[in-house]
Amino acid sequence: MSSVPRFVEIIPGTLLAVAITVASQGIVAGEKAATGAELLDGLVIAIILGTVFHTAFGLSPVLKAGVSFSSKILLELAIVLLGASASLATVVSAGSTMILVVVATVLASLMISYSICRLLGLHDGLATLVACGNSICGNSAIVAAAPVIGARSDDVAASIAFTAALGIVVVLVLPPLFSATHLTEWQYGVVAGMTVYAVPQVLAATAPIGAVSVQIGTLVKLMRVLMLGPVVLLLRLKKGAGDAAPLSLTHLVPWFILGFFAMMILRSLDLIPDHLVGAAKTVSTYLTIVSMAALGLSVNMRTVFSSGGRVLLAGVLSMLALGLMSLAGLLLLHAN
Repeated sequence: MSSVPRFVEIIPGTLLAVAITVASQGIVAGEKAATGAELLDGLVIAIILGTVFHTAFGLSPVLKAGVSFSSKILLELAIVLLGASASLATVVSAGSTMILVVVATVLASLMISYSICRLLGLHDGLATLVACGNSICGNSAIVAAAPVIGARSDDVAASIAFTAALGIVVVLVLPPLFSATHLTEWQYGVVAGMTVYAVPQVLAATAPIGAVSVQIGTLVKLMRVLMLGPVVLLLRLKKGAGDAAPLSLTHLVPWFILGFFAMMILRSLDLIPDHLVGAAKTVSTYLTIVSMAALGLSVNMRTVFSSGGRVLLAGVLSMLALGLMSLAGLLLLHAN
């Protein structure tokens, strides 16, 4: 019985995200009809429309449960389904150097981002949240780290607001840079996976470029997400076991990562028929667009700009530092 009210509760916000998705696809169709090309990807359009809606009209409490469900649960399902179109060969081709570069980049980004925040006068808790969000996986890292370090609710809100806003900016900026930098699809996927905050945003940033970029970008990003477990454990040790909140398995290894790799293994063993792979990819694409609309609906640009200039500056500088480290990592991979 308890599941019925919960189901009803998520309907309004989910329907709004779906409506924005339909609108974004209509705009894409209009682009193609007018110019013969898709100038702006539907994923990006969905994010923009969602953000504009929230900023202009606010988000009614009745919509919040569905928006949260769409941006989190539907997204996680999309990532699991995406695993059916990947293969272990992709992981093997990445090589051990890739793993080392990702680990080194995350650790260096954590230290540099934290240092930037402290130099700008942010206190330890807020600096830690911004560093985790910037270096690992955006909101998920912030939410996972917050209870471990005993973060204040206003610090969590501020760091999430800026992470969401900067993440969207990166998604909008990266694709146009692809042609300007003359990167290959594989190289662009590495850069996107290294710099973009969240897994869905990696999909949004790489989908306009090509399937290779999507696969390698997602793989690199998931490697970064896997760093969440060790980092949370380190924060727990720093805080002290007596003062820290209890850890759960989902803090260390999110279920959708396990699902992604499980689907990838099944596909590599030819246990998923080709026609189901195509269906899984299609469903994953549309679920991702819906989750992108919901992600946009969770961002109020007015709140972002009223939360404090130092946090915004810290986020921007941390993102630029991460971008430079990602390019350095790409050069190291190319050298090997």
